[in-house]
Amino acid sequence: MTDFSPWSALAGGALIGAGAVLLMLTNGRIMGVAGIVGGLLGEGRRELPWRLAFVVGMVVPGIVLGLTGNLHLQGNGLGTGLLVLAGLLVGFGTRMGNGCTSGHGICGLARLSPRSLAAVCTFMAVTAIVVFVRRHLIGA
Repeated sequence: MTDFSPWSALAGGALIGAGAVLLMLTNGRIMGVAGIVGGLLGEGRRELPWRLAFVVGMVVPGIVLGLTGNLHLQGNGLGTGLLVLAGLLVGFGTRMGNGCTSGHGICGLARLSPRSLAAVCTFMAVTAIVVFVRRHLIGA
């Protein structure tokens, strides 16, 4: 976090919020990554073009930054197998919670959804516990 800038965070948040509003106004859809990707994998094939464009728009900037050498990642010391397992658990939790952090945290809270409030509180509590265990009990 040595390069943290509140201005870039503010700009990123504003762009995500604007994207969520734009998707709701143009398609009447909630901007939740889990639902959008789920639609690519079989739920609602008629909406394939905009869903594909959304996912490509999330992935391509990272690829471009990586190819230009402007993407600076720090290793976390975890093996690939553990990261794959973590990703599968996130996917399972997303299905179990009827949405992901983006759907509940950005759009659900903005709509004052009680279910989204409960989901976000759960996300944040579990995150705090994991960080505490990783930093103070396991040691990182």
